[in-house]
Amino acid sequence: MQAAGSQLRRSFRRTGGQQMQQGGPSSPSCPSSSDCFPLSHLNTAKCGSETSAEQEKHEPTYLSRMRSITIFYMCYLLCLGLGLACVVCVCVWNSQWRGGFAWDGKARQFNWHPVLMVTGLVVVYGIGAVLYRIPLTWGQNKLPWKLLHAALMLIALVLSIVGLCAVFDFHNANNIPNLYSLHSWIGIAATALFAIQWVVGVAGFLLPCSPISLRKLLKPVHVWMGGSILWLSIAACISGINEKLFFVLKGTANGTQPYSKLPPEALLGNSLGVLIVAFGLVVLKILSNHNWQRPDSRPEDLAYTPLLQEENE
Repeated sequence: MQAAGSQLRRSFRRTGGQQMQQGGPSSPSCPSSSDCFPLSHLNTAKCGSETSAEQEKHEPTYLSRMRSITIFYMCYLLCLGLGLACVVCVCVWNSQWRGGFAWDGKARQFNWHPVLMVTGLVVVYGIGAVLYRIPLTWGQNKLPWKLLHAALMLIALVLSIVGLCAVFDFHNANNIPNLYSLHSWIGIAATALFAIQWVVGVAGFLLPCSPISLRKLLKPVHVWMGGSILWLSIAACISGINEKLFFVLKGTANGTQPYSKLPPEALLGNSLGVLIVAFGLVVLKILSNHNWQRPDSRPEDLAYTPLLQEENE
């Protein structure tokens, strides 16, 4: 009996040892964490794929946004450079070739007219129009930028009115008819619309008593009218430059060459016209690009608030 018991114990030990080596049910083995926890591997892979997908999705968006901002600042610097070139060019033309400036009812008083109209009705107006497109102004309190926009437009309007006073006073002092040319009609129309635009803009967007419904109604009209006034201003300046060159470059006894010979003064006047057109095109490009609009000024955002409520934005 003892021999039989010892034989059974040895047989049991051999059987248990084989089961342990073969990974039987008495002690299951886990060769890897994925075998013990099969779902954990899937979840980890899923989380990793989602993270990489989000990174791949956001990276092109960020790069696209940075590219758009870079292009904007290139266009904005070009706008400033062209505006400065326009002012310098018109000042050099009237100071070097037209005898300088004065306010005495003579020809030198007229020279204020092109300088003030180009500076105010085109350059300052265009720079004020693109003010809201500057990305540095986004996400900030809009009130200071509204006031700066209104101030730049007021400066442009005052310069334009003084320029008109200069030419009207010169015409009256020399018995020259007023408002007989197409140039004068376009210029008067642009200045009159500009004055109306400024008054309506201040009343509709700066006064705290203006209702939101009125702002919603005025906003697209205000934007469209702003671009239209710029086009009229450019047309008035180009026609005025051409008209002036035809008047003064007749090739008579005063020693000037005719306009058809393209003397240096004609080259400068024509170059001024080209610079004005280029400036206007860059400004209109900035204004027409939807990606460069201030985020809270896009059509889908209707959250217009009165002036006093914007201090907390």
